[in-house]
Amino acid sequence: MQRQLRLLRPVDQTGRVRAGLILSAFERTIARRYLLPGRSEAFIALVAGISITVVMLSVAMLVIVMSVMNGFRAELLDKIVGLNGHAIVQAYGGKLEDWESILEEVRETPGVTAASPLIEQPLLTSFNGRVEAILVRGNTPQDIRDLGSKVVSGNIDALQPGASRVAIGVRLAENIGARVGDTITIINPQGRSTPFGTVPRQIGYEVSAIFEVGVYDYDGAFVVMPMQDAQTLLLLGDTVSMIEVTVEDPDEVGEILAPVQRAVQGRAVVADWKTINSTLFEALQVERVAMAFALSFMVLVAAFNILSSLVMLVRAKTRDIAIMRTMGATRRSLMKIFVTTGFTVGAIGTLAGLVLGFIVLTFRQPIVTGIGWLTGVELWDPQVRFLTTLPSKTDPVEVALIVLLALVLSFLATLYPAWKAASTDPVQVLRYE
Repeated sequence: MQRQLRLLRPVDQTGRVRAGLILSAFERTIARRYLLPGRSEAFIALVAGISITVVMLSVAMLVIVMSVMNGFRAELLDKIVGLNGHAIVQAYGGKLEDWESILEEVRETPGVTAASPLIEQPLLTSFNGRVEAILVRGNTPQDIRDLGSKVVSGNIDALQPGASRVAIGVRLAENIGARVGDTITIINPQGRSTPFGTVPRQIGYEVSAIFEVGVYDYDGAFVVMPMQDAQTLLLLGDTVSMIEVTVEDPDEVGEILAPVQRAVQGRAVVADWKTINSTLFEALQVERVAMAFALSFMVLVAAFNILSSLVMLVRAKTRDIAIMRTMGATRRSLMKIFVTTGFTVGAIGTLAGLVLGFIVLTFRQPIVTGIGWLTGVELWDPQVRFLTTLPSKTDPVEVALIVLLALVLSFLATLYPAWKAASTDPVQVLRYE
């Protein structure tokens, strides 16, 4: 009996009962037995397994959804900025007369990493009787070279001033049926005035390259040509439409370009990516917060599953608890045993959820393709989703918060059952045994 009491109430060298959060050998042994019940307790094991599964699915769902929402924002910003920069300086009336001086001033602004002139104008194109609305972009040689990594066929280096060659988006090429080497006609309604009225300009350009940005709207509309050819097509002379700007920190673009805005006031306006795409990014942010809030309730449901499984365990082990109390087990020990049991269930579920979430994110595109193949429905239509693939970007801080949320709720769910176990009166339980 003395040996059993020593196991139940481990003492230190001074004979005083140890206290604190560290589990004794006895507490670890009992907690392990409750986590791995025998064959006669299969129902308790089933309930614990369900609790682990619910925690796993809730954590995995939160990780997946938040990563995909972050990926949407990052991918959209990257692709939009890849062609438009973080901001543009656009002249009133569409013609920036003194663009050289403004360009130099922008480049000297602290925080600006790059700035280049740009011509952009919506026009029409035709090929083999097909007509499509397009967005003509006149770029500098450096900007055209930067587009080389997105070319899927042809040679981007063939775009030289005066060569009458262009690069078009892959979706536009599909829509009009053009291939590399074909000649498309670009129509500018604002042509030259004649005695018979204004005659639209129609100029043929050879398609030297086909590119894919990854944004459906861009790939279906953009036609890129040297800036000098765009000036000739649009009758702009030596002027440009705008100056595109890239900054060090996209989130601080407004503060960085504030001096430029004051300097060009009355001549031009500065519009950053937040303003240009405000509706899209605000909708993403609202959806991201709403999804995080809604899916957090899944973790709460998982915590209630842990609570219910522990309540059942306490009721099933009432006689064992009474026997341990009579042999010298303290209320603190019983509290620690059941808290450890429930918290371990939550921790295992959380870890499994992280593993499942990262597996799904790794194979997200094959999964989407497979589901679409099985159901016969295209789940990821680029015309609707704006991007051609399902993006993902995992934020370590968000993952840490999800893990913390799951563990905290799991811990809180163990307190009531553990308190009930510790409050068991052995006399009342064993009276009729």
